[in-house]
Amino acid sequence: MHNVIAFYDDRVLAHEPNIDADFLPDRIDKRIRNLLDGLPVPWKYPEHPGRLGAIQQLLKKSPIDGLIIEGGKAATHEQLARVHTTSYLSDIFSLRGKNAWLDVDTTAVSPGSVDAAEVAAGTAIAAVEAVMEKRTKSAFALIRPPGHHAEPVRARGFCLFNNVAVAAAHARSALGCERVLIVDWDAHHGNGTQDIFWAEPDVMFFDIHRAAPFYPGSGHLDEVGAGLGEGTTINVPLPAGAGDEAFLKAFRDILAPAAAWFKPDIILVSAGFDPHWHDLALNVSYDGFGALTGFLQQLAEQHCDGRLVFVLEGGYNLESLANGTRAVLAVLAGNTVPVPDTCGIAEVQAAADFHRTAFQSE
Repeated sequence: MHNVIAFYDDRVLAHEPNIDADFLPDRIDKRIRNLLDGLPVPWKYPEHPGRLGAIQQLLKKSPIDGLIIEGGKAATHEQLARVHTTSYLSDIFSLRGKNAWLDVDTTAVSPGSVDAAEVAAGTAIAAVEAVMEKRTKSAFALIRPPGHHAEPVRARGFCLFNNVAVAAAHARSALGCERVLIVDWDAHHGNGTQDIFWAEPDVMFFDIHRAAPFYPGSGHLDEVGAGLGEGTTINVPLPAGAGDEAFLKAFRDILAPAAAWFKPDIILVSAGFDPHWHDLALNVSYDGFGALTGFLQQLAEQHCDGRLVFVLEGGYNLESLANGTRAVLAVLAGNTVPVPDTCGIAEVQAAADFHRTAFQSE
């Protein structure tokens, strides 16, 4: 067993948009009310504090040997400004203490949201620092709001600051990492992370996701970056039913050779747990998440002395979010890397064994 540090800070719970509150600006508020009124069922803000509560409850109920929990910290203006424009940051900071809609894709803030988002980004930085300081080989930032949809100038998809991008930029600017590999396995394409590093040759962005028109509609195969960064953006769009085998094949056949060519100094993972079938987007199992983690551990050992940091993104079914997170942490803590079965094969085999005698003549 070896230790893994999970970083968590209660301040991230202060982000709690309540759709019954009055939101600024009035014009977006009206447009969103119209959208919500047209839905067949009442809508609640899916990205809520209970997501982290579910993870904590499971880790309490089923503890992992070698897992250490540490607190987080708030990101500074300078750290955020490496990936977001100063005008965007000024706009977001002006909403501290307010309720506001930021985008018609239903991204909103509550009075505590800006503080929570600063702590989410800073806690991703803390996880990277712990790994670079060799206090642990791997770390997991258990944070919210998520970040990978946040663009340099725009909040989108429940995301305010791009946590993984802030952490990657910090690794390069302040911690001596020349090349950073970001792997995004959230079911939704990380449009914001892609935008931020679109022309950046020293950050490789590998994103496996459900294909457009699934939200946010980007991440097509031919989106490969531009200028000096052409080729360091890698998108693997998948159909709705794709699961463990497709993800592992993409890691083996695309990510592994890309990483060997790129030679990263650290690997960061935008880990969303909405590829699990409970979230109705893709078909990854808990063993699948564990197997993907084991694969990334091997890549990190090969190329960057094991340096590996996970940053929580999406995952809105509380059961699969908690169990998926635990599956990752268990592998990071040194438990056996699972080998996922093709879904249903073991059950069919058991049924065949059960029924076989009925078809045999005595």
